Amino acid sequence: MISYTLNVFRLLLLGAVLALPAQLVVAQDDTDAADAAVKVVYHADFADPRRFSAMLTSINNMVTFYQNDLIDYDVRIVFVAHGIRFLTNDKLKDTPFSSDTALEERRDNLHGRLSALQSVQDVKLELCDITRTGIGLPEDALYKGVELVPSGVVRIAELQANGYAYIKIE
Repeated sequence: MISYTLNVFRLLLLGAVLALPAQLVVAQDDTDAADAAVKVVYHADFADPRRFSAMLTSINNMVTFYQNDLIDYDVRIVFVAHGIRFLTNDKLKDTPFSSDTALEERRDNLHGRLSALQSVQDVKLELCDITRTGIGLPEDALYKGVELVPSGVVRIAELQANGYAYIKIE
């Protein structure tokens, strides 16, 4: 009987010892996950205002989810080429990115939604400076808070290398 009890004790002790490191690893992983912000970059290089509207909806849904679950996040939109149309009220006449009727009909709505994402939900807006300088658009023609980056595609690659998830709305 003593031998049986001793063997059961040894098995329980062994089980506890083997389980302990696994529990510590899980706790460590949970702590690391809680300390790290979710990082996402959206790529806006298109002209279609309906597509841009869908992107804004997607971003709003994402950050609202994170806010509701108290998850830290860093969400950015990098604008390249035609995406510049959504960062200015300038009609960009005589450029490859000139405004059209579809954009003009939705411009105020899109600007308001984009501005709310930026100011209320801390979504960062970054514009490729190659695009801006290529069409001669002055910096002061951009919406407030747009950060210029030397190259949009290089910026996206840098963000991805730093753990940002890449999303492009089709």
